[in-house]
Amino acid sequence: MSVQDRLRALGITLPAVATPAAAYVPYVRSGQLVFLSGHIAKKDGKPWVGQLGLTMGTDEGRAAARAVAIDLLGTLQAAAGSLDAVARIVKVMSLVNSTPSFTEQHLVTNGCSELFGEVFGAEAGAHARSAFGVAQIPMGACVEIELIAELK
Repeated sequence: MSVQDRLRALGITLPAVATPAAAYVPYVRSGQLVFLSGHIAKKDGKPWVGQLGLTMGTDEGRAAARAVAIDLLGTLQAAAGSLDAVARIVKVMSLVNSTPSFTEQHLVTNGCSELFGEVFGAEAGAHARSAFGVAQIPMGACVEIELIAELK
């Protein structure tokens, strides 16, 4: 089954690449690797604002991380020409806007990681990962995620 078939089965339509909000590019290709800049969570086309442990719980944060993964897939498709050209997801770094006492950043980030597994399969979707709690994210977003992928 192709990646596009999996996306269709999941009911996912990929967005166009977002225009960067500052002085950077959405992605950089270097050899077989593509590095995607951080993407913030969006809800209804606007920043998904909130702080885990204060205004949001883990389940909502997980949904936000999944939404970020969908945006990342749109950018990855633009960078690779086709998601079928992706050999594997190599690394994910997740920043979770959270209170000092919130300790479930890893569970929030699962919203992204699990979607990559569904889309690319258990092996190609498995990746190294970091999940951090941070004091703030641009525009007050609840989650920001960047990734590195290897192309075929």
